[in-house]
Amino acid sequence: MRFESAPHCIPHQYRLLTESQIKCLHTATIEILETVGVRIEHGPARRMLADAGGSIAENGNVLIPGEMVEKAIDSAPSRITVYNRQGEKALQLEGRRVHFGMGTDLAKTYDLETGRLRASTLKDVRTAVHIADALPEIDFIASYAIPTDSPPNMIYVDAFRAQLENSAKPIFFTAAGLEDLRIIRNMAETVVGGKTKLRHKPFWIHYAEPLSPLTHTTGAVDKLLFCADHHIPITYTPGMMSGATAPVTLAGALAQGNAEALSGMVMHQIRSPGAPIISGIGMSTMDMARATCIYGCPEYRLALSACADLYHYYQLPMWGTAGVTDANCLDPQAGMEWGISLMLNAMSGANLIHDVGYMGQGLIGHPAALVICDEIISYVKRFMRGVDLDDVHLALESIRQVGAGGSFLSTDQTAMLFRSEHWYPTLSNRKPVGPWEKEGAKDTVDLAVEKARQILRNHSPAPLPESALDDLRKIRSRAERRLRTIRFNT
Repeated sequence: MRFESAPHCIPHQYRLLTESQIKCLHTATIEILETVGVRIEHGPARRMLADAGGSIAENGNVLIPGEMVEKAIDSAPSRITVYNRQGEKALQLEGRRVHFGMGTDLAKTYDLETGRLRASTLKDVRTAVHIADALPEIDFIASYAIPTDSPPNMIYVDAFRAQLENSAKPIFFTAAGLEDLRIIRNMAETVVGGKTKLRHKPFWIHYAEPLSPLTHTTGAVDKLLFCADHHIPITYTPGMMSGATAPVTLAGALAQGNAEALSGMVMHQIRSPGAPIISGIGMSTMDMARATCIYGCPEYRLALSACADLYHYYQLPMWGTAGVTDANCLDPQAGMEWGISLMLNAMSGANLIHDVGYMGQGLIGHPAALVICDEIISYVKRFMRGVDLDDVHLALESIRQVGAGGSFLSTDQTAMLFRSEHWYPTLSNRKPVGPWEKEGAKDTVDLAVEKARQILRNHSPAPLPESALDDLRKIRSRAERRLRTIRFNT
């Protein structure tokens, strides 16, 4: 029997759609944009689209021809590099490269000391970011919690400042409107040394979204175009519910969501060709019995896998969400849904995977959830690395030396490679039951809470210079006075 030479490594990949199915989905998307169109509530953007070749239907929707969509896809960059605030490369968003990080909007948090579930505060943002800074598998940070104790209109400004002061990792952030986005930009420029440095080495990604079904609000488009003008990397993806704000069928929801995403990309690329944008489709489902938005369901995983196939076909960076659960506490359901979603998103090749550690339909956070998900991601990354098939890893010489009936425990190869070849957890139990009982019979949650507390005690994030901290305080003080009475566009 003859064998062809094998590649040195066999990585794991997952593809849901065939090429013909991808083309079918794309064709349906174009038909929606050409015949149904999208509602654009932003007057200048409507005129911009009309001037570029779009048309206005009798009902006021903007109809976008397929040629405009194709031009935008060709114009948008296939690779986006994001740095940390120290100017080092951190994220390479392209192809099937996968990066994991946090989300931005959890209204409730489990207190790490008392275990009580309560409204999220600015301290929770600092705590989550501080912990994530020390977790090696969390590639980018976000506020995780919403600081409900911040003054009106200051929530996202305070959250961004807390992230700057507690981690050097890239920041995934949002803003209420154009007004606070400008202030956040001022903060970002301050810590890196100006507009030019920030543009050349962006350490941030803004998150905004259209309104399903098929609507681009004034506030969302304001932020989209501002990011285009200043080459701020932006993730502009719909967040819809199948059966409520999108069709109940997965294919219909995907087609609608893609129309929303690509129409946003058209505006973005007309405004500034080549500006960095990360796209995709976020499709949860509505539980019809409870009227809740479901994150942990298999339909969401299928939608994101299909989205990954579609955007790999477009050769564009794409967004995903994983490490999410509908469980309201740290329980087996949470572990199951976190693990499945993280593994499937990684195998699908989503580039920017956020919302790690989310609970309770995207409403609840727990610092220990980040620690547990960090361990799961470590497992996933080892799985994704696959099997090395070079001469060293085939180990034929080692097998000859040991022979039949011998032991590989004391070989040089075992000593040299066991740490890199075998995965070693920091939380998962591998102790026999006797020692485990003697050490307190602690479960994963116990250990994760302990680790989170240890990080807060012992880990020191890379500090900002005192001059930068002083500038941030001044910016924040001016911002509170300026934003106190402003009503943001939505």
